[in-house]
Amino acid sequence: MRKKENNNAARRKSARLLTQGFKSMGIFLFMLSGIINVLALTGAFYMLQIYDRALTSGSVPTLLALSVLAVGLYLFQGLFDIIRSQILIRLGARLDSRIAPLAHEVAIDMPRFGFSTSEALERGRDVDTVRGFLGGQGPVALFDLPWMPLFVAFVYMLHPFLGALTLGGAVLLALLTVVTELLTRRLSDNTHQAAVTRNAIADSNARNAEILKAMGFARRAADRFSQANDDHLDLQTRTTDISGTLGGISRVLRMILQSSVLGLGAFLTIKGDLSAGAIIAASVASARALAPIDMAIANWKGVVAARNAFRRLKETVAAMAEAKKPMQLPPPNTALKVENITVAAPDTGRVLLSDVAFEIKAGQAVGIIGPSGGGKTTLARALTGIWPILRGAVRLDDAELSQWSDEELGHYVGYLPQDVALLEGDIQENISRLENEPEPRRIVEAARAAGVHEMIVRLPDGYHTSLGPMGLALSGGQRQRLGLARALYGEPFLVVLDEPNSNLDGDGEAALTRAIEGVKARGGVAIVIAHRASALAACDLVAVIQNGKMTAFGPKDEIVQPQQQKPAAAKKQAGKQSVAARVSA
Repeated sequence: MRKKENNNAARRKSARLLTQGFKSMGIFLFMLSGIINVLALTGAFYMLQIYDRALTSGSVPTLLALSVLAVGLYLFQGLFDIIRSQILIRLGARLDSRIAPLAHEVAIDMPRFGFSTSEALERGRDVDTVRGFLGGQGPVALFDLPWMPLFVAFVYMLHPFLGALTLGGAVLLALLTVVTELLTRRLSDNTHQAAVTRNAIADSNARNAEILKAMGFARRAADRFSQANDDHLDLQTRTTDISGTLGGISRVLRMILQSSVLGLGAFLTIKGDLSAGAIIAASVASARALAPIDMAIANWKGVVAARNAFRRLKETVAAMAEAKKPMQLPPPNTALKVENITVAAPDTGRVLLSDVAFEIKAGQAVGIIGPSGGGKTTLARALTGIWPILRGAVRLDDAELSQWSDEELGHYVGYLPQDVALLEGDIQENISRLENEPEPRRIVEAARAAGVHEMIVRLPDGYHTSLGPMGLALSGGQRQRLGLARALYGEPFLVVLDEPNSNLDGDGEAALTRAIEGVKARGGVAIVIAHRASALAACDLVAVIQNGKMTAFGPKDEIVQPQQQKPAAAKKQAGKQSVAARVSA
């Protein structure tokens, strides 16, 4: 019950964040739309006065006075229309500036919960969709719709029959709008999901361009994208067909209704119940009454897209609002404790690691070894808080990782993943983790600790060398050592290195060993995941992870040698069995 109340409070908070300051502006725009719609009656009144007064009297001054008055009113209408449009554009920009950073934070967090990169980036596209909608004709139609009775009432005042005809046409077009909504709602959701799938394939192909080119299956990858694109186009075409067809029907009905108003007006005029000017005025007013519905149907695809995007943004903001800001704790300096953790893959839910427990004191380094696919990288992601833990806890000085905010925890954790991805920017920005005003001294200290300072200063622009997309201008070893410098920046208490020597030469491995020794010397904790024994040179303890379990943990000499002897013993035993088989034969 308490959790439900908290969730409802978070939703209310998210709704306030999205609509704060917009409610009063919405009321102002509604009233401004009322003024615009009242001024839109200028044409009808002008026609009525021209035909029934100026022409019958033959007075040129009356004609000039009416014309000047009409032009003035048209100018005011245009001015207010421009003001409304500019306010809507600025409302979209304000919403973007307020929500886009939060949406991007959620997008950064989503992949660790099993979402694809494309799904994560959709949050940013949702902001663009809502902003683009506010700058278009959709909101104008929605603000004009409530004032439609004003024109129906004007036509009714000219003659009840004309008012009834206009009202009937309005109801018919309104029903078309409801039908459009019902037919496009599900298709719009499916179209959005198909677009996410297509973008995910495109993103995957772009990230793996080198592999596709080198091994010659770029065409098959393109065919896979083409299939997803065809599915998206099919859904999009069906949605557009419905909107376009119903939009065409609405336009035809509106023209029929205008002609019907003219015809009925002519009949009433012949009967002596209506003046000639009233015919034209009724036609103009009825057309203006139905224009917002016609415009809404024409823009309904955008209305649905903006509504769905806004709903997803509310969920995004609600997710941010539900997160409590932890109290600031003192920096950890004693131990890392792993208490029977169980970790599952976020995308499939399959358990990859279970019941792993150990403790590491400050000043120690632990090597994690084991076969590929055993769960070593999963352990690294759990220790750094990247993947959520199903059961158990990871603690720094007895406090769970969740008791620190992400930014605060980042000061105490350094992480070097298997696939080193450097950010768009220069070397100093990457090492300093994008700090606004980093201290050059700390950057150089991190680079020296990783043994990469000399390499950096030999580059033409030194620490200001631009790395380009994902740092692909550098070799694998250079990227890995820069990633190590980034992990060591700020002297974090916990440093987790996943395959840190996979691309290193002899000098790089020596620098890695010195870096781990440096973490130990300053009272930090180092976790080194490795396949090559050279990465364990500075480790005091070793853990063996295989099949999702920790099968051994202890001093390096007690763990590594028996592990190395097992394959040799197995090979020797196999040799004996082979000799015995030949002798018996």
